[in-house]
Amino acid sequence: MKHFEANFDGLVGPTHNYAGLSFGNVASLNNAAQAANPKAAAKQGLQKAKALADMGMIQGMLAPQERPDLHTLRRIGFSGTDKEVLQKAAEQAPAVLRACCSASSMWTANAATVSPSADTHDGRVHFTPANLVDKLHRSIEPQTTGNILKAIFSDSRYFVHHQHLPEHSSFGDEGAANHTRLCQEYGHAGVEVFVYGQEATNPQAIKPKKFPARQTLEASKAIARLHRLDEDNTVFIQQNPEVIDQGVFHNDVIAVGNRNVLFHHEQAFVDTKAKLAEIRAKLEGDIHFIEVPTAKVSIQDAVKSYLFNTQLLSMSDGKMVIIAPTDCAENPAVKAYLDELLTLDTPIQKVEYFDVKQSMQNGGGPACLRLRVAMNDAELAAINQHVLLDDSLFTRLNAWVDKHYRDRLLPADLADPQLIVESRTALDELTQIMKLGSVYQFQR
Repeated sequence: MKHFEANFDGLVGPTHNYAGLSFGNVASLNNAAQAANPKAAAKQGLQKAKALADMGMIQGMLAPQERPDLHTLRRIGFSGTDKEVLQKAAEQAPAVLRACCSASSMWTANAATVSPSADTHDGRVHFTPANLVDKLHRSIEPQTTGNILKAIFSDSRYFVHHQHLPEHSSFGDEGAANHTRLCQEYGHAGVEVFVYGQEATNPQAIKPKKFPARQTLEASKAIARLHRLDEDNTVFIQQNPEVIDQGVFHNDVIAVGNRNVLFHHEQAFVDTKAKLAEIRAKLEGDIHFIEVPTAKVSIQDAVKSYLFNTQLLSMSDGKMVIIAPTDCAENPAVKAYLDELLTLDTPIQKVEYFDVKQSMQNGGGPACLRLRVAMNDAELAAINQHVLLDDSLFTRLNAWVDKHYRDRLLPADLADPQLIVESRTALDELTQIMKLGSVYQFQR
């Protein structure tokens, strides 16, 4: 039986804009109120995904969510026609309206945590959508995220879907952005590394002082229980609160792993030596910890370039490639480090750069745009095949973007009632292209 790691990238939605909603995300705050280009953003994401498919990777696409989210606006008291709800919200609660128009579901690293069948007691792939309670604009995503995942991974012989965790700060869960799976082969039992920002129920525990620690230890342990993982194949590591306060809002901004490689910054974790020793003890075989020293790449440069918000992928020859944003090539310190890395005796032998600036300016790099799912060939055959990217789907999705997306959008444009029509029309057509059924009905 063959085993793979598939990447499912989020399609950028029609309301992609820069509203500066994410406190703690430096790029999101710095670019607030700039004009966004939803069409360019969607095409940049598609181009990156297609390039990976052309490299031989299994590449899927996840649909965006319906925005503006009139369902939420009605829940908080705005009534009338769709147009009236939108206009009232724009007048009375513009910040809430911006949150209800966010295209943040494009960052599918936050969609869910996934444990492959090789790790779980029942031998099935487990999914838990992230509750994303720390940010209003993201907290409205989990239900639809779950619907989309169920429409793709629907065969209960192979896949298990859990409800998102309780919507309380003690169980703040940010999905795969704070979860890394290490293994020798994708089909072998691995070690699932859960990285948390704080232990919410312990008043004495250390935590950041400036920005919020979005992922809690309580949430990480709950997901490990739900996914029926053993203590022998789980490790819980605290993220360094000092780097969270410097804009490292998720672990995938400071570390990335693939198979037997963990690529991380020197300052990424608390109690690094002991925790890496625990990983080494639990994962049989060789493992490579590639630590980037502060002297070569500062936290500021790591955050600005998203050196670690890169995809680390295994190529057909067993070597690994880093999929990096062009911002890494434009940062002298980061580019010098990556050039040096390729001369070292590590599994990482190649770096490919991609332009995803529309996403980067809102605080998300290549790793934010994808959800990793390790599967065997039977599981892969059981998913909705209409979401897997090939030449035909790539052409159809580009045409779909050209047909439905604007090339300029400001936060002030979110009050335009025509945006409701455009978004719904686009998603209605997309559900037919990707055979997603009625995943959006609850929003109507």
